[in-house]
Amino acid sequence: MSVNSARNFIPPVSRDRIISKMPKCYTEDACITSNPQFHAKVKTACQEHRTGTVGLKISKVVVVGDLAVGKTCLINRFCKDTFDRDYKATIGVDFEVERFEICGVPFSLQIWDTAGQERFKCIAAAYYRGAQVVLVVFDLADIESLDHAKQWLKDAMKENDPDSVLVFLVGTKKDLLSEGQCSRVESDAIKIAKEMKAEYWSVSAKTGDGIKDFFFRIAAQAFEDCLLKELERPQAPAAKIGGGDFVKVDRSNANVYDEANQKKCC
Repeated sequence: MSVNSARNFIPPVSRDRIISKMPKCYTEDACITSNPQFHAKVKTACQEHRTGTVGLKISKVVVVGDLAVGKTCLINRFCKDTFDRDYKATIGVDFEVERFEICGVPFSLQIWDTAGQERFKCIAAAYYRGAQVVLVVFDLADIESLDHAKQWLKDAMKENDPDSVLVFLVGTKKDLLSEGQCSRVESDAIKIAKEMKAEYWSVSAKTGDGIKDFFFRIAAQAFEDCLLKELERPQAPAAKIGGGDFVKVDRSNANVYDEANQKKCC
């Protein structure tokens, strides 16, 4: 089955998950890239339908951080548009899959919600491997959770290649702080984000402030990174028919194989 044929089996993406241009970063003081547009190679590849298998891939997003910083609420606000103040602590891991259409190409995020409790760390760590994106979450109203951000990233990177992972540092519960308090915490968080080589965001799962923009930014960055890597991969030479090469078949071995299979059949 060709890639184009396989795409025909993928149901359409909802209209609120369509991305046509690179979403803006939260602050240029700490962002992965300040380019307001997709990379030129990515735009050209999408226009010429040279996206390979990217449209069939699922990008793994791992969400880590202290207990009760709002990881699950962050995910639920985007995926289900719900907020539960009394949501129970995550046991082990959970995940959601969100589908997008980016520059006309289907693309999916598999978002892994990991437990922040110490007793579940070993279980959660088993799911860090293979992440393309790591979200390190902290509570803007709890400065101690920001202090732990580097260690959470270090734990996640034990299972991944740092050069192959996009990192985001996100402060939650923005609604609990005044504008002045938020600015002071953000100033410290941006410094840490730079040290972590991460892009910084502040959001509120309760009000929904910044949630959609944040996840759209993640999806767009992951898509661009994935497609650029696909375009850089050396392409195998196309198979030729009638080019003068011959394939020699050893029928004696083939007959032995056929006879053995016939004896086993039924």
